[in-house]
Amino acid sequence: MRGADGKSRSLFSYVDLERRISARHPLRKIRQVVNDAPASLDAGFEGLCTDFGRPRSRRSG
Repeated sequence: MRGADGKSRSLFSYVDLERRISARHPLRKIRQVVNDAPASLDAGFEGLCTDFGRPRSRRSG
């Protein structure tokens, strides 16, 4: 579930929430923290991922 956040506002709502929620509303700060958290983990995930895919599992028997 990593990757770009394609915003599909028109798909789910007829109301532009960016205009309805004031710029000083506390949810805006919370949203920024929540969006930044996964980005701060990217370096750690890069070290866990390979560039050639998942190894095949060996079946016994």
